[in-house]
Amino acid sequence: MVNGTDIEQPGMMPGRDRIRRIIFEADTPAGKLYDLILIATVALSVLVVMLDSVSPVGNRLGSLFYAVEWGFTILFTVDYVTRMWCVNHRFGYAFSFFGLVDLLGVLPTYLSLIIPGSHYLVAIRFLRVLRIFHVLKLSSYQSEVQLFRSALKASRRRIAVFLFAVLTLVVVLGSLMYVVEGPKNGFTSIPRGIYWAVVTLTTVGYGDISPKTALGQTIAAMVMIIGYSIIVVPTGIVSSALTVAGMSKESSSKSAQCDQCGTGGHETDARFCRYCGASFER
Repeated sequence: MVNGTDIEQPGMMPGRDRIRRIIFEADTPAGKLYDLILIATVALSVLVVMLDSVSPVGNRLGSLFYAVEWGFTILFTVDYVTRMWCVNHRFGYAFSFFGLVDLLGVLPTYLSLIIPGSHYLVAIRFLRVLRIFHVLKLSSYQSEVQLFRSALKASRRRIAVFLFAVLTLVVVLGSLMYVVEGPKNGFTSIPRGIYWAVVTLTTVGYGDISPKTALGQTIAAMVMIIGYSIIVVPTGIVSSALTVAGMSKESSSKSAQCDQCGTGGHETDARFCRYCGASFER
């Protein structure tokens, strides 16, 4: 099953089966061409939405963009309905990743009839471009994705501890700045102070709220220095986990197991077991 579809469905009508192969199987020339055209159409539709959000361009070509967007929406609706018609496991496809992306790609335009401005959400359909990994045979990157996923999984507890420590820090700093500065200097509440602490600690520094007293400015300077110190912590955690995962993968790929004693950890070009001396069969 691929994205809620069956690779082989013998009970289907010949015409339906042919359409399914074109739509879902990028291994065929027709399927690859269909997906490439679909990806190009998605990119063009997102570009239209982006240009429509630019006031000078949108005001001049708004009517054209509106008609073009509805044309794209009709095409994508036909594509989605056809996909649902082709598969046997419609529920599985509808709730798969690309099934949901396909649905979200057409819903915003219809919702714009009820909720003004929601048609800009069609930029979500750009996620369909991820199909290019399947079309262009980029699945070789799967091992790198798995490596990164393993590193994140291995470091999740340390990251959780780090985030909890940062959360505690910003709450304390926000409360402190509320007491030191007070409403007269823009710190009208503790949540407002926490917002300032987050902005300052992450070195973003919007400047919409800033301390006015000498003590407040001293605290702000300390927070900025702390921010530079801790901002590299999650990067170091993940980098360390990536290094360990990479070394583990390399070690496993270079190991061979003895058929006689069952001991592993040998180099792949080893001729004899270093424990029992048995010869490796090549």
